[in-house]
Amino acid sequence: MSQLPKCPQCQSEFTYEDGSNFVCPECAHEWPQAAASEDAGSVRVIKDANGNVLQDGDSITVIKDLKVKGSSLVVKVGTKVKNIRLVEGDHDIDCKIDGIGAMQLKSEFVKKA
Repeated sequence: MSQLPKCPQCQSEFTYEDGSNFVCPECAHEWPQAAASEDAGSVRVIKDANGNVLQDGDSITVIKDLKVKGSSLVVKVGTKVKNIRLVEGDHDIDCKIDGIGAMQLKSEFVKKA
């Protein structure tokens, strides 16, 4: 018997096949079997502090004062940043902030604008 994937929404392991879909009995989420055959590890989902999914080119707002390492500058709460780029690593947002320059931010300190 083949191993069925966990539910991508609630991570339940009690999924079953229904025609060409997988179904989760706990949260009633359905997804196509073709999506399970693709490599899910290659797609990385980055979310902001509120749980919204971020994408390249989005605008964000900083939700906490952030000190800039190696300088006395501070990125203030409410600073808006346009045209972000998502990258791999601990600091997963690459952007340019007016008055400061190029920076990398963690997604947990921003919200989607």
